[in-house]
Amino acid sequence: MKKIVSTSAKIITSIFILGLLLGYASPYFHPNTITFLPFFGLSYPIFAGGVIIFMLIWAVFKSKWAIFCLFFLLIGGKLHFRSFAYNLTNSSESANNPGNKLKLLSYNVRLFGIYEPSNAMQNRDGIFSFLRKENPDVACFQEYYRQDKPTKFETFDSLMSSIHAIDYHERSAHKISGRQNFGIAMFSKYPMIAKGDVMFDTQSSSDFNYCIFADIVKGKDTFRIYNVHLQSIRLQEGNYTAERIGNQRIPSKSTIIKVIKKLRLAYQKRADQARRVVAHASNSPYPSVICGDFNDTPMSYCYNQFNRKYIDAFRNSAWGIGSTYIGRLPAGRIDYIFHTPTLNSSEFQVHSEKLSDHRAISCKIEKL
Repeated sequence: MKKIVSTSAKIITSIFILGLLLGYASPYFHPNTITFLPFFGLSYPIFAGGVIIFMLIWAVFKSKWAIFCLFFLLIGGKLHFRSFAYNLTNSSESANNPGNKLKLLSYNVRLFGIYEPSNAMQNRDGIFSFLRKENPDVACFQEYYRQDKPTKFETFDSLMSSIHAIDYHERSAHKISGRQNFGIAMFSKYPMIAKGDVMFDTQSSSDFNYCIFADIVKGKDTFRIYNVHLQSIRLQEGNYTAERIGNQRIPSKSTIIKVIKKLRLAYQKRADQARRVVAHASNSPYPSVICGDFNDTPMSYCYNQFNRKYIDAFRNSAWGIGSTYIGRLPAGRIDYIFHTPTLNSSEFQVHSEKLSDHRAISCKIEKL
């Protein structure tokens, strides 16, 4: 019996180690190349946690398997530090010009809760109050919503006044029947001397995933700010069924297949969208900041495209795990602020307010 338990534990440990190794590989292969790898990147926290637990268990029994577990954990090296930041001080010291920091905020506002009639107004007004409190210089919104005037659910004017904006840029799909605009937007206290879009290959009038940019001048400095909302998974509860087994309801086989297909397609689209944004930003005449809802974790190919060339502001000046998604499906940190190495970021925050299925993120940016 003891031998059976030991053998079973070794097999389970080996499975977790294999999953961990495949998670390590996920950021380096395009999802079209090895289609199952992104799922291991998504599951990295589970495999890493499992290996750590088994390492401790094997250590109690003084087994060499504890050393094996430690070895495979160490192989991951810096990859482990993508998922959390460990800055002991959140430095607010300026590099050269203490008066020319740009406070940037990014927030997926989930259409301001328009499809939750019972608390839509309260939720929308809560976001406006939050913005007035934080007082960003530039605010970037994903899943932005605006009605054409006249409107019973006003957002645009309140956003302009909440952050004292003098300029804005938006891109949206227009739903004629309800005079509704869904998309992405950027509001600024400072002039935008140029505005534009980065078009995706799959872009259509009904697609809500966009990338916009604006060149913003503050004092003597000009920054190019990108606001991105990369491919959503678009899981909708009404499309899926569940089966009852005893007292439990579990997803049906057809539901599981649908979810896997949607995830796989989204991974592939985000990979190409990320490449397109990085290529565009690489030709920017100004130091660039890329922020928004990337819909992917730090152990993804998508994240790796940005991380290769840009600084992750969270890892540069924050502490902890920094989970930004608070919806039903656990996803961890999927909202980011990246910037070119010629810029410095400080005072990064993942805000605690729960006014959407995402938390807002912000930091201060300045030239080195």
